[in-house]
Amino acid sequence: MPEVLNCDVLNDETWDPSPAGHRGGARVRSRVEIPLHLADGSWQTAHVITFDGLSDGLEHIAVSYSRDPGVPLVRVHSECLTGDVLGSGRCDCGSQLDESLQRVAADGGILIYLRQESTGGTDLSLYDKLDAYSVQDRGTGRAGTGHGLRLADDARDYHAAAQMLRALGVSRVRLLTSNPDKVRQLSWYGIAVEERLDFAGRRGA
Repeated sequence: MPEVLNCDVLNDETWDPSPAGHRGGARVRSRVEIPLHLADGSWQTAHVITFDGLSDGLEHIAVSYSRDPGVPLVRVHSECLTGDVLGSGRCDCGSQLDESLQRVAADGGILIYLRQESTGGTDLSLYDKLDAYSVQDRGTGRAGTGHGLRLADDARDYHAAAQMLRALGVSRVRLLTSNPDKVRQLSWYGIAVEERLDFAGRRGA
């Protein structure tokens, strides 16, 4: 059985934020209704939303269901082609995405889908990720993978996620994550995290 990487957990000592420019604005570009097939076999119609003016210039999207009038459940998910699309057993990204979509649909929440590849909490290109698997197969293991490829422990930034939430009129969230860095960064960027929820119904620490 291949080693499974947790795509939501990272070393929470790696982020050193700078306040410069972190309040930049963004706006909704378009909304389109798309029926989505959820993990339980049901279909739910979601609004898929695009944005202009994001800080990193990438094409991130938000998936929004009928909004809870209170504090919405939000998941910030980093793209993982091998896990999200191919169902790779080398990470848990696909299962996290499935559970996230199911839970935000049930709760009237929002999924922020960031176009930044992720493996084990490290920002990688797709080819870097596949190279990381080769390093693992040679026995380096998860802990040494990034260092074996001369990669930073984590390079992900959630400024764009905060911009997207503000463009949707959201300033307070209940965050579905096992990654304390997401809580810290979103708070830094002006999004109040009122509760942290873990996967499979467990509350985050």
